[in-house]
Amino acid sequence: MAQKQSERTGYAMVLPYLLHTLLFLGYPLAFAFVLIFHRWNIYTPMRWVGLANVKRLVSDPLVRRALGNTLYFLVVHIPLQLALALSFAYLLNQRIRARALFRACYFLPVVISGVVVTILWQQLYADETGLINVFLGRMGFAEVGWLTDPRIAMVSIALMATWKNVGLYIVLFLVGLQSIPRELYEAAELDGANSWHKFWHITIPMLNPTIVLVLVLSTIGGFSLFIEPYVLTGGGPVNSTLSGVLYLYKQAFFFGKMGYAAAIGFFWALIIFAVVLLQRRFVEREVA
Repeated sequence: MAQKQSERTGYAMVLPYLLHTLLFLGYPLAFAFVLIFHRWNIYTPMRWVGLANVKRLVSDPLVRRALGNTLYFLVVHIPLQLALALSFAYLLNQRIRARALFRACYFLPVVISGVVVTILWQQLYADETGLINVFLGRMGFAEVGWLTDPRIAMVSIALMATWKNVGLYIVLFLVGLQSIPRELYEAAELDGANSWHKFWHITIPMLNPTIVLVLVLSTIGGFSLFIEPYVLTGGGPVNSTLSGVLYLYKQAFFFGKMGYAAAIGFFWALIIFAVVLLQRRFVEREVA
């Protein structure tokens, strides 16, 4: 009798979370899946179109362009973010003065609104009046079209996104570094290992779970890229910064093609799932 009462109590505790998940996750996903097979602009009734949205998705050059732009962003952003986050975390893990102040300063951009940060960097990147180009001009260099040159616009966005998010990953790496037993380093020192050997053969293997976590979070964040290109460039110039989420947004709310936007969303989710699986396959390994 007591066991059944305990089970009923457990179910009662789980029920609110289950209802929340069904209402705010399950229903939207199911509705979006249904939308794939319909044409709908919010104002008029849905119209069944079968696989028309999927066929358009396969042949749409802008979808391929958005995917290429996003992969390019990830190629620049993820290695840079990993290197900076691990380097700063390693330094902040040492006994230095004002260590807590530095940690807070690095984390501050994470908690600032993404729109505010993007507008700030928009002023820095401006062609004629931006602080970066003003500085370059005073140094005798030609101004750079940070957001107007299709060749470097996405790189500029990747640099800004790295500055915005690196504080979070510094904290994650700090937690990983502080969980490594000191005895491993002491034993390595007795065996004659130098700093590089300890870093490569102890720190990196022990940080493997954290590295995988940072890779996964950075990949999901990169595929969710929206605020930065939306505010900075609107996807331009010549679609060089068009991201998948930005293209989805334009199809849904600029052109009223909700069904096609849903198809893009599910396609994007599958791409993220596949990329994360590949990362886990080639990066994650058991620590001996």
